[in-house]
Amino acid sequence: MRFGFHISIAGGFSKVVEKALRSGCETIQLFSRNPRGWNYRDLDLNEARRFKAERAASTISPCFLHLPYLPNLASSQEELYGKSIDALCEDLRRADVLGIPFLIIHVGNRGALGEDEALARVVKGINLSLHRVANRVMILLENTAGQGTEIGVSFGQLKKIFSGVEDRERIGICLDTAHAFAAGYDLSSRGGVDAALSECDRLIGLEHLHLLHLNDAKNPLGSRADRHWHIGKGHIGLNGFKHIVNHPLLSHLPGIMETPRRDLKDDLRNMMVMRGLVKHGNSG
Repeated sequence: MRFGFHISIAGGFSKVVEKALRSGCETIQLFSRNPRGWNYRDLDLNEARRFKAERAASTISPCFLHLPYLPNLASSQEELYGKSIDALCEDLRRADVLGIPFLIIHVGNRGALGEDEALARVVKGINLSLHRVANRVMILLENTAGQGTEIGVSFGQLKKIFSGVEDRERIGICLDTAHAFAAGYDLSSRGGVDAALSECDRLIGLEHLHLLHLNDAKNPLGSRADRHWHIGKGHIGLNGFKHIVNHPLLSHLPGIMETPRRDLKDDLRNMMVMRGLVKHGNSG
């Protein structure tokens, strides 16, 4: 398994690879713009070219883009819904310019809508976006913790979205371990990991799983709280991650950590722990 972190674009895209290598990354994830705002500048094409060249010269692969937090494809508010589709289209274009093949999205919050109606709006928004932006960037649906009115909390809900997307070559799944644990999937044991993967395979197909977000969970099983924690320090624990990263159905996938970061030492510590599990762990 190739490990990496979400890397800040502060200072420009040309600084991303350097930062990633300092953290020991073999794979990376990034935003293309401010994740907590709607306004953005056009991509600096010189910066984009430098990013592509530096990544090509490194061993970092694959690379993932993450959609900002504000878009909500499940919204019943037409203005927000339209802005969310526009935001998704913009990042599909940006991913292509940056040479990034995957775009991760949070499914959304249903608000006062019923589950099926909200999921149908997500499907409609994705189909519109993929039709408008006809490149080869694949959207990855990230499972959620189920906090508040979040949808995408179960593999059953993700299946309903996945099944409704018309272009099957441009849709996949990103499995976040902390979110799954908060949603009630017990990833702290071999049996729990096997059960979750069996459900995912039966409903969606593990061939559509392209990325793991490797985050420990600060809150207990089924808490519905989206609180990431350091690897081995939370409720999934070292035993859970040993089974995850060494599992024969997962060990070929890239794993991105979104663990808390005060400074570089936090990343280096989490990377050391994770790689230690692969070196000494087993799937039995």
